[in-house]
Parts: sequence; C-alpha cells; structure tokens
Amino acid sequence: MTYQTLHWLGDTTGTLWMIDQTLLPNQFREIECESLESIWEAIKVLRVRGAPAIGVAAAYGVVTGLRQHRDATRAEFNTQLETVTSYLASSRPTAVNLFWALDRLNAVAAQNATLSASEMHDRLFDEAQVIDAEDREMCTEIGRHGRTLLADGMGVLTHCNAGGLATAGDGTALSVMFAAVAAGKSIHVYADETRPLLQGARLTAWELQQRDIPVTVICDNMAAQVMKEGRIQAVVTGSDRIAANGDAANKIGTYGVAVLAKAHNIPFYVAAPSSTFDLSLNHGDQIPIELRDRDEITNGFGRKTVPDGVGVYNPAFDVTPAELITAIVTERGIVWQPTTAAIAEHLA
Repeated sequence: MTYQTLHWLGDTTGTLWMIDQTLLPNQFREIECESLESIWEAIKVLRVRGAPAIGVAAAYGVVTGLRQHRDATRAEFNTQLETVTSYLASSRPTAVNLFWALDRLNAVAAQNATLSASEMHDRLFDEAQVIDAEDREMCTEIGRHGRTLLADGMGVLTHCNAGGLATAGDGTALSVMFAAVAAGKSIHVYADETRPLLQGARLTAWELQQRDIPVTVICDNMAAQVMKEGRIQAVVTGSDRIAANGDAANKIGTYGVAVLAKAHNIPFYVAAPSSTFDLSLNHGDQIPIELRDRDEITNGFGRKTVPDGVGVYNPAFDVTPAELITAIVTERGIVWQPTTAAIAEHLA
C-alpha cells in the first residue's frame, strides 16, 4: 500500500491521523484528530468509514478521550471510560466493529481493576495497538482465503468500498482482489458507483487505480445489464454486521445486487472479519439500520436535485438474506452456504 487509511503517531500522548475520505478522489489529505470530539465527528460524517476502520478509530478514540485523566483516581477514570465509550458508540449504529472494539476495551479495564489510572491508560493504548495490528493481519488472511474464489480472466462486481480505505490494512472485499492479482490472476473489476455518497466511484475506483487493477465504474442501476451481458462472473462485497444466521448488512443497494446475482446464477460472496458477526442477533431483521440526513440525497455534493418539501428516505444499509450468499470469507476461512450451525462451527 502507498497510503495508510489511519495510523497513530506517538505514544499515549500522540494523535490519530487518517485520510479524509470525504475529499477523495479530488484531494488526498491526511487530517490529525487531536480530540475525542474530532474522532467522533470523523466517524459520523464518514471521514473514516468501513466497519473495521471504524473499530480501530474508536479504540484510539478511547485513548484520546482518557489521556487527560491519567492523574485521576481509578474510580474517576472508570466513570470517564464509561462516558467516552458511550459517546463514541453514538456515532454510528450499524457497524458492529465499533461496539466490538469499545466492548473489548471495557473488558480490558474490568480485568485490570487494580491498575492505577495512568497504568490503565497505558494498558488501553496497548490494546488499541493490538486491535490495529490484528486488523491488518485479518485483511491479509481474508485475501489469502478469498483469492481461491476468483479465477483468471474473471469480471468481478463489487458494491461500495471494502478496501484498504475501510480497514487498517488491505481491506476485506478488495483484499480478495488484491491477493488474486498478486497470485498472478488477471481480473477486471466493475465498481457500482454506490449512491448517494458514491463510495464505489470515489473510493473503490481510486484504490484499484492505485494498484493498477483494471476497473470500470457503473451506475447502480446498470448492474443487471452488465450481468446479462456476461461481464460478471463473481460478486464480492464487504459487510458491516452479520447476524448469527448469516444475514449480512452492507451499504444500501447490496441486497439488490445479491438478488440480481441469484437471477443470473452468479456467485455472491461476502468478505468480512469474524468480529463482524453479531451472535446476539438471530437474524438480519434485528440489525439496526442507520438513517442518514436527507441532504445526502437532496443536495448531494452541493447540487440540489430534489424539490423543496418532498419527502426523503435515506437508509444507509440494507440486509442481504443468507440464502442469497454463496459464501462468507473471514480471516479463519470460508463458510459455504452460511447457516446458523455453519457459522457457529466456523467461529468456535
């Protein structure tokens, strides 16, 4: 990679740096997030996005939010930890890695009740770095397992962005493609533009171009025709939360792509880390769906396209039923025809 989506610079007094993805592809700029509020805002407005990257950012957000309380009593530190994690949890409701990372840091604090506030802050910083490193390794392993699903000469469709920009490493869905190309396979990627924020057109196309992988951007409503023309032999997407039965939430429009893939007998693969599974949810109807601001549709990228007074519905995600998913790829391997039993065995 020639870029780092996000990285921490310094020790416990350091800061989180990240690419401001709202500016891509027109401008590449890294921003310094020096405060808890700036990290919350970056997650909320999608300066950093993608479930794994959000989890890493949240972990460093806890470190940032607590560094002024190193001299507090442990009881005061614990109270502030609860405040900081609750605040970060309010940024986005669907990406389970956000809550997974926060829960993991809370668990570390609970397991080290005898440490002083400064010692506990050091320990939380160490854990945030572990989460960061694990995410990078996770991307590598997903790519290693997933590259077996792609054959030389394939056309591959992806929706939204599940590349390095969505993780601390090489991505999830795109890591499968990066690994396939590194193994000597030739593929051509079709990237849905992904309305309304165009993450496919702005981000996925940019990433693939950086890696010299042929990419063609299509409008979301062109996927059926492109499949019908025989240009697509596989679909690979990411996921922000997967229920116990394999129902997978991803960027709005993914469900429609899965239906089209089924109609055209094209395999539909989901690539995601094992931390994306939420076993507390039996099925996808229980996954909370984030509703975003109407302006993303009515005034997208500064241009008014909807008359005043017209209603707008803007869910950020939809849920693809497990029966439409050919396989789920994680860092542990591949779950074929995902079911509750198969997923439980995979995660055991």
